[in-house]
Amino acid sequence: MFKRLYHWTLSLAEHSRATYALAAVSFAESSFFPIPPDVLLVPMALAKPKKAWFYATVCTIASVLGGIAGYAIGYLLYETVGLWLIQLYGYAQKVDTLRVFYDQWGWAFILVKGVTPIPYKLVTIVSGLLEYNLALFILLSIITRGARFFLLAAALNAWGDRIRGLLDRHFGLFLGLIIVFVIGGFWLAAKAF
Repeated sequence: MFKRLYHWTLSLAEHSRATYALAAVSFAESSFFPIPPDVLLVPMALAKPKKAWFYATVCTIASVLGGIAGYAIGYLLYETVGLWLIQLYGYAQKVDTLRVFYDQWGWAFILVKGVTPIPYKLVTIVSGLLEYNLALFILLSIITRGARFFLLAAALNAWGDRIRGLLDRHFGLFLGLIIVFVIGGFWLAAKAF
């Protein structure tokens, strides 16, 4: 079953609209969607290794734009959508603590959380809610999201054949790791403060 799913994923990665799907998932993941773009980025870069850097660029740009949308949710829609998302991650009672922390360490929060399994949408919404400097937020988002996706692209570019061989043999394990990554990120988000 996993072999068929793996080959289906690789065939999707070679589809003419795969780059648009990658951009959409990257955008959505930064503001509301729970699945990380790595799920598409990895098979796409493995299917077309020479385009790994291009795909990392697409992920970075779309993720930063999605981050701006997440910022807008926190800034403009906190009482509705933003509050619901913050409660979902268990941060509703921690907003005052976050506000104090953001005053001094907001830049570090954005940089560190942007490369960790903690859902980036949490960072974007909280940044908008706490009215963090938008220009600085965008700059830090470019740095942290770019680092995440370009480091992944570098690994796929350098060891793509080995990784593809491992995925050929252990795709079920890879899916399990993605699930653990997503669940672990949500758990870490709830425990971070």
